[in-house]
Amino acid sequence: MNDNALAAPGSSGRAALGGLPQRLVQDGLVDEAAMLDAIAKSKEKRVSLVSHLVAANQATARDIAISASHEFGVPLLDLDSIAVDMDAVKAVSDKLLQKHRVLPLMKRGRRLFLAVSDPANLHALDEIRFQTSMSIEFVVVEDDKLQAAVTRAIEQAEAVMPSLGEDDFDLENLEVTGGDEEANPDALARDDVEDAPIVRFVNKIMLDAIKRGASDIHFEPYEKSFRIRTRLDGVLKEIALPPVQLATKIVARLKVMARLDIAERRVPQDGRIKMRLSKNRAIDFRVSTCPTLFGEKVVTRILDPSSAMLGIDALGYEAIQREIYLRYLAKPQGMILVTGPTGSGKTVSLYTGLNILNTEDCNISTAEDPAEINLPGINQVNVNPRVGLTFAAALRAFLRQDPDVIMVGEIRDLETAEIAIKAAQTGHLVLSTLHTNDAPQTLTRMVDMGVKPYAIATSVSLIIAQRLARRLCANCKQPMDIPAEALKKEGFDDADIAKGIRVHKAVGCSQCTDGYKGRVGIYQVMPVTETIGRIIMEGGGALDIADQAAKDGVWNLRRSGLQKVMDGLTSLEEINNVTIE
Repeated sequence: MNDNALAAPGSSGRAALGGLPQRLVQDGLVDEAAMLDAIAKSKEKRVSLVSHLVAANQATARDIAISASHEFGVPLLDLDSIAVDMDAVKAVSDKLLQKHRVLPLMKRGRRLFLAVSDPANLHALDEIRFQTSMSIEFVVVEDDKLQAAVTRAIEQAEAVMPSLGEDDFDLENLEVTGGDEEANPDALARDDVEDAPIVRFVNKIMLDAIKRGASDIHFEPYEKSFRIRTRLDGVLKEIALPPVQLATKIVARLKVMARLDIAERRVPQDGRIKMRLSKNRAIDFRVSTCPTLFGEKVVTRILDPSSAMLGIDALGYEAIQREIYLRYLAKPQGMILVTGPTGSGKTVSLYTGLNILNTEDCNISTAEDPAEINLPGINQVNVNPRVGLTFAAALRAFLRQDPDVIMVGEIRDLETAEIAIKAAQTGHLVLSTLHTNDAPQTLTRMVDMGVKPYAIATSVSLIIAQRLARRLCANCKQPMDIPAEALKKEGFDDADIAKGIRVHKAVGCSQCTDGYKGRVGIYQVMPVTETIGRIIMEGGGALDIADQAAKDGVWNLRRSGLQKVMDGLTSLEEINNVTIE
């Protein structure tokens, strides 16, 4: 924001504004009182004035862009009609692109052309000029389009693997390291599983899974077959049926890669694999083995650190939900809980918040089982109950390490819950997860664990429940005609139906899987207000809390899912699969 946007204290009227704010008032987009309030709120939330005005529906992104173009005398461009130069994008760090929401468009000699929605943000231009050592010229674009374009550009810049076929990698000599070198330091020296065809096959399976955007790979032995499946957009798909005779060798190869004991087949084991794909990109795999009737089943969870760098705007929060999350992240103390089933994106939500908080002046420590995403600047600890390093023990250690922010991978027991609550009550921001169905049930679950109701009411500040729904393929989705009565039964209200709801269905094409491509988050973002705190202390149940949250305007998961249907992001069928009617 322009430092001259506000005049000296005590000034009033239009003289209190300058630059872009004054232009927006003069153009009749926002009145003076609302503008002064918007400036104060945008400073409080640490977001640009333009982004705040658009998110609050006080002015459209298009109208603001037109006014900004006139005010600063720079061109107004439509991002949809511009081909972004990826070399220009790579010239600026992802952190700066996300922090300031700017998009490099092209380089011309020592000049870098930027797309901005808030030309008054001189601090952004100065930081990028310093980082790139280039002169900066900018054009104005619409804020909502810029937000999406920055996310796409970062994803494309990270995609250093246009094709993961055999021609692109030496599948036999791909750089692979185990995650726990102390566990079995000489494991990789064993020759009995260094069979070149097996090495090549396993590497190909893992590379193909990364290329397709899978989250997990399952290697499953049966009596007469050996099946390999990947979980793509939350759904398991069979991808290979190798000869059952190779099952032992394939599992042994995976265990060697993860530095596990290949001779131990009677108990489960856990390990990690790091696969380096290029100089700048490596993918981690969390490996779990489990003995079954006909051999060891191995599941590898694919952990891509770039998923935490996409920014909060890419996760699917509605505007008001995003504002609430950011507001509570900015508080110096309290507890933020993220809840949902396994695989619902809780870790990414937490790490997105941690990435926002990850600044030079903030000491962040995390205790996880295990750490799934490696984020520079954050002190991460893997809990190890076998040696006494539990969540509770790690939390006690953190409190002696002068922390500002603490993240606990999961609150599993009363001891961990009580220490986390004490930390939240003594000037620390605590983030953690619980496994419950929705936000109101999280509070009653903590009471069931033995936490005192008054401790919950005074420490827990925000609860986010979430699910992941498959995103409709933009290339092949088709609108459906559904009668108003049927829509009403699904949960749409009369106002939505009166406006006209366009529901789309999945079709399927060469660019997607069964009509879906990617996933989008569905959220219930519930602040723990004084009224809800009183209900907890009076012994109220989850239904009482849910009723009060609804009165406070909090959308439940079903309502948030229906909004995604109305926005054309997913299908009604998919929402019925992931939420309760």
